[in-house]
Amino acid sequence: MKTLDRYIGIRFIQCFLLVIFILVSLFSFLELVAQLDDIGKGNYQLFDVFVYIGLTTPRRVLDMVPMAALLGSIIALGMLADKGELIVMRASGLSVQRICFSVLATGALLMVATGTLEEYVAPPMEQHARLSRSLAISDTGILLTKDGFWARQGHSFIHVGKTLSGGIATGLDVYEGDNKGGLHAFIHAREADIHSNKRWVLKDIRKTVIEEQRITTQNLPTMALESFLSTEQVNILELPPDSLSPSDLYQYIQALRQRGQNADTYVLALWQKLAVPLTTGAMVLLSLPFVFGPPRGTTIGLRITVGAMVGIGFYLANQIIGYMGLLLELHPAITTLAPVAAVLWIALWRLRQAP
Repeated sequence: MKTLDRYIGIRFIQCFLLVIFILVSLFSFLELVAQLDDIGKGNYQLFDVFVYIGLTTPRRVLDMVPMAALLGSIIALGMLADKGELIVMRASGLSVQRICFSVLATGALLMVATGTLEEYVAPPMEQHARLSRSLAISDTGILLTKDGFWARQGHSFIHVGKTLSGGIATGLDVYEGDNKGGLHAFIHAREADIHSNKRWVLKDIRKTVIEEQRITTQNLPTMALESFLSTEQVNILELPPDSLSPSDLYQYIQALRQRGQNADTYVLALWQKLAVPLTTGAMVLLSLPFVFGPPRGTTIGLRITVGAMVGIGFYLANQIIGYMGLLLELHPAITTLAPVAAVLWIALWRLRQAP
């Protein structure tokens, strides 16, 4: 029995790797074409493009894992069925449920690998890729971090906690230095309006001036930073939610809520990441009715075509439902897990009808 489990699992993994290689290669090529438009901006060159494509490959792998699991399982079991190997297995006393268990056991390994990639591998590589790209394009000497970015202006060092849509930044800290390299003043602003002429208007300011004999603090309504960063440069520097790991996303969500800021987009990204391993398992289960459900004579090509359409449809529907949920103010856990639950129910229902 273990020999058959190993045989089915190896065939599944082989087909999965083939599908994931094809899909990732295709989408990497499309990303390469898109990145070519940015060559020549700042210090961004062709070598930087290939480095960016390589470092963001794990993210594309994670995006394609559910669909690759669906197609890989269909191809593997379809080939076994076309060669009559599944008939021999069933004739020898191996039930459909036992064959499905062998596939699902291998799918469980994929779920564990997917979760590991999502937490430890893809986020740091993608963040490094985006950091290198943004620094090369913007050419502003900015340091990008998980909690915003740092920039230098003359003798001052500026930390921007978060940039929002509409040209607004929040959580600004300005460290003003003197000619001797010491700290002259510290400024904290609740938010700032970013104008097109690189002028930042800080609001709700608390300024602390450090002198030789005393330290004074004053509150100011507004203050201007001249010739800092344009809106376009800030947009380039922004890290998207899906570039963070689930643990970093959770911590960032808590920080946003403590500041009283809207964290819905990041909550949705967190639940989408947590749902990837579950989606992978659901897709493996959904692939089984494509092999055991259709009548004999159904070609493997037709099964793959239908499976690809189902996988693409699920991916698009999952994205649409997630963002529609934000508009309707539904909790992201509902809009993210509901499609997965629907896929699981359909797969189990179809398996029960299998002969």
